[in-house]
Amino acid sequence: MLAAAVPCVSTQHGCIALNEDVRPETLQQTICLPGYTKSVRPSSRYSNGVKAKLLHDEGLDSTHAFRYELDHLVPLALGGHPRKLSNLALQARGGEQGAERKDILERRLQVLVCRGELALGDAQACIAEDWEACARQYAPR
Repeated sequence: MLAAAVPCVSTQHGCIALNEDVRPETLQQTICLPGYTKSVRPSSRYSNGVKAKLLHDEGLDSTHAFRYELDHLVPLALGGHPRKLSNLALQARGGEQGAERKDILERRLQVLVCRGELALGDAQACIAEDWEACARQYAPR
């Protein structure tokens, strides 16, 4: 028996895995529900293992791990898959392209989706394709 295909958002970087439980009709029971992301976030043991693998794959010394965060390309708050490698990457913690800046965008998009001001698929595609361009597009006014 074949396993069901995991939904994804197609980008120039490939197919980024999405959480099949998060759909426009389930927003109020998933990403718009307080505590949702905590309920689907992988354990630190899993995350640290993936982070170590990605550091190794990129030829980075593990002593520099503290400089990076394991990033969900499509964040959990927008229905990104919690564990599929296609949705995981290393991201610097600080700086212009850092995780702290992307976290602000993730929250902004989640609020817009939950208010019905932005379609879920549009938010997922925007942040997956080029999150920095997406941040410029959805900067608070």
